Amino acid sequence: MLENIPHFDMSKSPEKPKLNFIIWLSSFFSCLKHKTKIQKVNMQGIKPPYILLCNHNAFFDFKVAAKATFPHRTNSVVAIDGFIKREKLLRAVGGICKRKFTNDAYLVRQIKKVLDNKNIIVIYPEARYSLCGTNTPLLESVGKLVKLMKVPVVTLINHGHHINHPFWNTSKERGVKPTSSTMTCIATSNEITNLTAEEITKKINDAFVYDDFAWQKENKVKVTCKSRAEGLEKVLYQCPHCLKENQMETKDFTLRCKNCNYSWVMNEYGELMSENSFDPKFSHIPTWYEWERANVRKEILNKKYSLNIDVHVDALPNAKGYIHLGKGKLIHNLDGFILKGNYEGEDYEYRWNSKSQYAVHIEYNYLFKFGDCIDLNTLNDTFYIYPEGKGFSVTKISLATEEMYKILNQNS
Repeated sequence: MLENIPHFDMSKSPEKPKLNFIIWLSSFFSCLKHKTKIQKVNMQGIKPPYILLCNHNAFFDFKVAAKATFPHRTNSVVAIDGFIKREKLLRAVGGICKRKFTNDAYLVRQIKKVLDNKNIIVIYPEARYSLCGTNTPLLESVGKLVKLMKVPVVTLINHGHHINHPFWNTSKERGVKPTSSTMTCIATSNEITNLTAEEITKKINDAFVYDDFAWQKENKVKVTCKSRAEGLEKVLYQCPHCLKENQMETKDFTLRCKNCNYSWVMNEYGELMSENSFDPKFSHIPTWYEWERANVRKEILNKKYSLNIDVHVDALPNAKGYIHLGKGKLIHNLDGFILKGNYEGEDYEYRWNSKSQYAVHIEYNYLFKFGDCIDLNTLNDTFYIYPEGKGFSVTKISLATEEMYKILNQNS
């Protein structure tokens, strides 16, 4: 369908990072603004090349990574939409393009070249911003990559970035300070030689445990802005009182169900306090989110989950910008995703199998004008899929994708 349109050259070798002074200056200023404290653990004697794995909650993650690795050069893996209209700039600062949740052989070769050049490769293995400031378990493929490269593996876990700039409301930062980060070498080159890929993956997953709302409460970090709950209904889409979906709404620091009128107030420490009666069960936002996950899993196991909706589709074959494909149909069930449509008189159909689709990228109010969307990728194309109407939740689609993958692979 898009064969005649130039596609992003995923095979192009990564460039030697330039503009380092500007990047470092910007990063140091931002870290000073947030009074960021970076603790380094087991980093004595660790020098490039190494793999740096970072958790992902906000754009600020990139700046902390730059400060933590100073004065060394880094190449970062970046999603293709980050290259739109600025491919030359992203390549010049060492960016390596990746289409999310695809098995990209080119990327392995590019990572190897970065390490052969004695640089640091920065990877965000969760491949998306966290929806509620908690971690997503990583696949064994991460351990296999580390084992293959035979260099030290370092993690950088940031705390406070989600609280400062939550994915569900990116209209402005909240001025959170201080933030904290821990940079840890979890395995040296010699240790990696003696570990299996499974053991390496376990070490990484053990290091990749974080909860920004728990961190906020424990450290008594205040968020005083009046609109601190606005957008939270994107993540907390199901009411735990009446169980209705897509009836939640927010205003200022209040979250309310339009169906049963039950409401919660988000206090300055990120806790939800029921206005109707005291109910501590869902005071912690990630607990509510995981309750929704459990409900989606039950639907799947009871064969009640399915999605068949009208959508609008944009394609992103290269960094020049989006191509509008018009209306289409998105189907999602235990078999996976099916995207159907017609572009310039030609029918198209794309399929993604649930057994291999371990996650899906979603966006809330994408670019502040296009609405919520699902981002599905092939090796050559990226599709931004916007459901029409209001009776849906892209968060639920994301949870369903993860749970179907687990169910189908649990006995493999």
